[in-house]
Amino acid sequence: MPDRFMQTNLHRKTGVRRRNRGRPHNATDKAEVPHLCWLTVKIIRMRNVRKADLLSQTDCYVKLWLPTASFQEARTRTVCNCKNPVWNEAFHFTIQSAVKNILELTVCDEDTFTPNDQLLTVCFDVAKIQPGEKVHLNFELNPENQEELEVEFLLENIRDVSENIITNGVLVSRDVSHLEVQVDAIKMTSLFTRRDFTFAVKGSYEGRQDVSLGPCCNRRGSNTALFHYIKHSQANLEIMLPKESFFCGHSSDKRERGISRPLAVPLNSLDLRERVTVARGESYDVHVREEDGYKNLDLRLGFGLCAEEEDFICKRKKVVAAALKEVLQLDEDLQENEVPVVAVTTAAGGVRSMTAMFGSLLALQELGVLDCVSYISGLSATTWTMAKLYEDANWSQKDLKGPVDDIRRHVIKSKLRCFSLGHLKYYEKEICERKQEGHKVSFTDLWGLFIDSMLHNEENTHKLSDQQLALNQGQNPLPVYLSLNVKDDFSTLDFKEWVEFTPYEVGFLKYGAFVRSEDFGSEFFVGRLMKKIPESQICFLEGTWSNIFSQSFMDAVYLSGHSEDFWHRWTRGTESDIEEQPALPKRSHEQTTYLSVPKGCLSNTLRELMTGRPVVSNYHNFLKGLQLHDEYLEHDSFCMWKDTVLDSAPNQLNQMDDYLKLVDTAFFINTSCPPILRPERKVDVILHLNYSGGSQTLPLDLFSEYCSEQGIPFPRTELSEDDREHLKECYVFEDNSEAPILLYFPLVCDTFQKYKAPNVERSPSEMEQGRVDVSSCAAPYGTGLLTYTEENFNKLLNLCNYNILNNKHLILQALRTAVERKQFKSCSLLQSSRLC
Repeated sequence: MPDRFMQTNLHRKTGVRRRNRGRPHNATDKAEVPHLCWLTVKIIRMRNVRKADLLSQTDCYVKLWLPTASFQEARTRTVCNCKNPVWNEAFHFTIQSAVKNILELTVCDEDTFTPNDQLLTVCFDVAKIQPGEKVHLNFELNPENQEELEVEFLLENIRDVSENIITNGVLVSRDVSHLEVQVDAIKMTSLFTRRDFTFAVKGSYEGRQDVSLGPCCNRRGSNTALFHYIKHSQANLEIMLPKESFFCGHSSDKRERGISRPLAVPLNSLDLRERVTVARGESYDVHVREEDGYKNLDLRLGFGLCAEEEDFICKRKKVVAAALKEVLQLDEDLQENEVPVVAVTTAAGGVRSMTAMFGSLLALQELGVLDCVSYISGLSATTWTMAKLYEDANWSQKDLKGPVDDIRRHVIKSKLRCFSLGHLKYYEKEICERKQEGHKVSFTDLWGLFIDSMLHNEENTHKLSDQQLALNQGQNPLPVYLSLNVKDDFSTLDFKEWVEFTPYEVGFLKYGAFVRSEDFGSEFFVGRLMKKIPESQICFLEGTWSNIFSQSFMDAVYLSGHSEDFWHRWTRGTESDIEEQPALPKRSHEQTTYLSVPKGCLSNTLRELMTGRPVVSNYHNFLKGLQLHDEYLEHDSFCMWKDTVLDSAPNQLNQMDDYLKLVDTAFFINTSCPPILRPERKVDVILHLNYSGGSQTLPLDLFSEYCSEQGIPFPRTELSEDDREHLKECYVFEDNSEAPILLYFPLVCDTFQKYKAPNVERSPSEMEQGRVDVSSCAAPYGTGLLTYTEENFNKLLNLCNYNILNNKHLILQALRTAVERKQFKSCSLLQSSRLC
């Protein structure tokens, strides 16, 4: 069965940063059939409610929010000036058992002249309640003051109603309904009268639609509003009617309409299989009718590789096998299952990293190793190198000295021409066109156009999907670009999600959700493509991947190596687990009930200042409308990348956000390794090319620690103090057969000072060419520098070229070890099959 329909879950992860293995899912267990349920929540009373101010008791009410069932907040009435308010009010929700339903109960103090105060929020996992049960619970909010919230729950199965869902065990796509709202004129009051209607369905893709009748409103379809929403959610159609007498379709009361609250029609109270009249005025009727929406998904839910990448790997293995036979001087051809997967990963560093990467790839090509590589991953400015190379569909089969000469001309020339009047007009035109196409523009788009002008002499219309031509015969390694998705008011350390870009797909490692690269930036809802927006030129993606303007103050604190504990006192909310009485039986995938108390105004202001990012790239969120599976926290693939403070708070994750907020990965960990470590890619050898400034070991230390905490197979990268003080050109880290072999290349000027080529010493006149300062503050290769002298460009290029060539023996030994591992594993599997 394809993994897009899987509902099995393998491991559970508890906590935020630590991973615990659970028992594997038993293949003989029967998967629970998803069904719809009717949840009744009765808010009974509170005891000893805390004061919001010193002058009086709290004017208390309770808000209920269950976004998986309804985007409408419900609330009790307000009980004024009372320490022990009593409500006894019941609320009803239709829920899907397959999704994670977290009910938020927020206790508020109503104020007359100022915004209402939120005192606390209780987050309760509805999975604790079994169908057919009525449960009376007391939530202990403050045991010392005996503050309690008393609530009653009743959960009942809804019979004879089913819903088709598609899930990968982490995300769930539900049925979508298509609602058509039509306004018909039944008589004309005046030829010059215009009547304006506003319709809204909260939680729908469209949100709000306006319809007008009268002069200049005769366009076909202008009297119709369309909405797409989750079929079994409790959606309301809110209608704002023009002034005149009207009555509701399900009421005989006739009223005179003025400026008032909108008319709300609960859609689940109507039989929408037929056309239904929901409002009628003296001169118009309002009808609604519902149809099933899109059946098939336009995104891929699954953690496996897409079919195009699997096909590429099959083709690439033939190229790799031939290359390995030559460089390792093997006597026999390698079988497909004996061919190791080799990846090149990089670190960021502005023009320094772009230039250095050209030098490293040139050396790998000279060694014959470039054809042994199946993946190249990049971040920040190394994506400039990759994007430049992949404009040529056969770049790795040609001499790279040509592209190097071209990039040299661009790096050494003045960048002032990028600010000429002609260029500025071009930038303005491109950004206006991008906005008209439907993209959300930002300063990073201007930055992307500037990068494009730095690296090209003329307009470049290349797109990410165009790079598929460079892969159709397996002739080049597959490029993988990396970015981070972040949230407002959270530091990157607290919230970030890995997003990978390939010529085939763009997607989240954590959620197993991918869209075609040509569809990235378009508008999606519940996994369906709603509005196709033209694919971005790759220069705009380069501006996103290398967004040097996205660093927050908290990011700088983290990267500087200082403790963030003090700052987290101000930037993290106050949350604690609480008990409910009586204690309910534990279920394997339920979440603990927790209490959240909001910070004060001063803390919130400081949090905004410390976590605010000057500029982020906004793209339409293709996860919008998808919901989290009830057992998502137990899914092994989710656990692998689960490392944010919101992972156990599904209502606050990204499925409801309109936009993704993408930033430069280097402001968290300066490495492009994460997508290469996806288990499905089965990478055996990693050549990690480090081009960062400052500490050459910090990115390795940070990522090694990250992998250890996440349980990601990665070799131990321990270095002695002597090695840290006197770095070599290459380090080999090898643990066991589960973790890939890692070759780490720091950006150092070790033996290069005395040797211009391996085993070729410099003459006295050539010693100056070996003095390359890549570490001091005064070095001519600072991350912010965009222009180099030709001499400095050549020095850096030659240094990185030499560091690869001088370690040929280590590279070939790692490749040989990887081949031997694959052959041993293949032999072991063959013997096992014979025994069976």
